[in-house]
Amino acid sequence: MVTYIIAEPCVDVLDKACVEECPVDCIYEGDRMLYIQPDECVDCGACEPVCPVEAIFYEDDVPDEWEPYVSANADFFDDLGSPGGASKVGKTEADPAFIKGLPPMNEEE
Repeated sequence: MVTYIIAEPCVDVLDKACVEECPVDCIYEGDRMLYIQPDECVDCGACEPVCPVEAIFYEDDVPDEWEPYVSANADFFDDLGSPGGASKVGKTEADPAFIKGLPPMNEEE
């Protein structure tokens, strides 16, 4: 299944405009970034144009340098599974080790 992926520009930004646009509540919040639950996503694309940092990509279109975010997005849901709605879960500390280990990023100068 191909889905949308949130990549590096979201790390430490967590704008959440995408969350407000998502009609199926499939965008979950970790400590440092947001993640799209692939089984809950209906591929409507509503999230992509509203992201102020252009962090959301169709999985096949993720730039090569951000390829690790495809795995990180999947890894985020390893333990969480498919809860059936991000609003039920709230913010979690389930960021994958790859994301937790990143230096502080995308901070305003």
